[in-house]
Amino acid sequence: MAASRLPLSIFDYIEGGGEDEASVRRNLSSFDDWSFVPRWGAVENLDLASSLLGKPVAMPLMLSPTGGTRLFHPEGELGAARAASAANVPYGLAHLSTTPMELVSAHSPGLRRWFNIEPMADKGMLQALLDRTANAGYEALLVNVDCRAIGHRERDYRNGFTAPPSLKPRTVIEGALHPRWAWGFLRNDAIAFPNLDGTVPDGPMASTPDMWRTLLSGSYEPTDWDTLCDLRSRWSGPIVLKGCVSADDAAIAADIGIDAIQVSNHGGRQLDHMASPLDVLPEIVERVNGRVEIIVDGGIRRGSDVIKALALGANACAIGRPYLYGLAAAGEEGVAHVLRIFAEEMTRTMMLLGVSSIKELRDNGPGLVRNRHAALARPATAHAESQSAMPKQKPSS
Repeated sequence: MAASRLPLSIFDYIEGGGEDEASVRRNLSSFDDWSFVPRWGAVENLDLASSLLGKPVAMPLMLSPTGGTRLFHPEGELGAARAASAANVPYGLAHLSTTPMELVSAHSPGLRRWFNIEPMADKGMLQALLDRTANAGYEALLVNVDCRAIGHRERDYRNGFTAPPSLKPRTVIEGALHPRWAWGFLRNDAIAFPNLDGTVPDGPMASTPDMWRTLLSGSYEPTDWDTLCDLRSRWSGPIVLKGCVSADDAAIAADIGIDAIQVSNHGGRQLDHMASPLDVLPEIVERVNGRVEIIVDGGIRRGSDVIKALALGANACAIGRPYLYGLAAAGEEGVAHVLRIFAEEMTRTMMLLGVSSIKELRDNGPGLVRNRHAALARPATAHAESQSAMPKQKPSS
């Protein structure tokens, strides 16, 4: 439904990835590599409730930050935030959001709000943003560590995508073909990025490396682990390192006091041909050994995907594209519908899997899933072991 409601250039901005989009495809296919091994037993009082960063959530899911959200529906970040609040799951607001952080807070006072930033070398600008974030009632920071440059998103180049959309013949035609979207876009406030505090250059923001350099010049110079240590000393609340896919980096993050890592390849929109988050999850879980909480995103389209990630050791999952599809289709109610679908699918999967709670799922996770590559190797190994165990026949005389 989202594809029919949006102009192609806008839908492709949601759907597309970097270069050949191999990372996007791998994110999806990696879940197919894992199959369930259900257990028999009583399932009583099934409950999706869990905790994340030390506070309760209705289910182990959150809405990831997404930039330019009012491009997809006039309700934008406000609609997504209200739906997350009603479902009692956290919501990540992007630095490049199209709604001021304070307005999101005003419309969702009971929501667990997390704010997404990039590491900053400019300490004055960093402190001002942190103060603003704390004053607006955001409990945690999601710190991107995968945006040294913007990914080469070829769909955006082919479509001539800009944010906000610029008035070109193609834009006029797409608007005429999608009047509902065009009416919502034209009758609302102009698309802007109010959380950047004036660092957005004048004119449309084209999805190009030049835009990225212009946008970030003077503020986001090369940063390293010392920058994150400094950030840790300035922010008293939880910090989530978003975009961590290396077990070594995850261990360092735990050492310097980071509270959680979001294992992510930015939805396949940055570096192409990356390992999927699910591929690297088991190694990261083993390496950090419970010292940080682990959130996984990328390729999650069903509740069963969430259950697989939790069985492999994640504390929770995050979704981006799925809730944007719902938002584009029906605004706040569309996002709420997506969250209901995830909850229903997670409940059904757990029931059929034979577990009653998220704790039981995570405690018994390794025995509840099997990787198909390991399964393919198992028969040959088992055959060799059985052959070696068999009594040797005497040679015939």
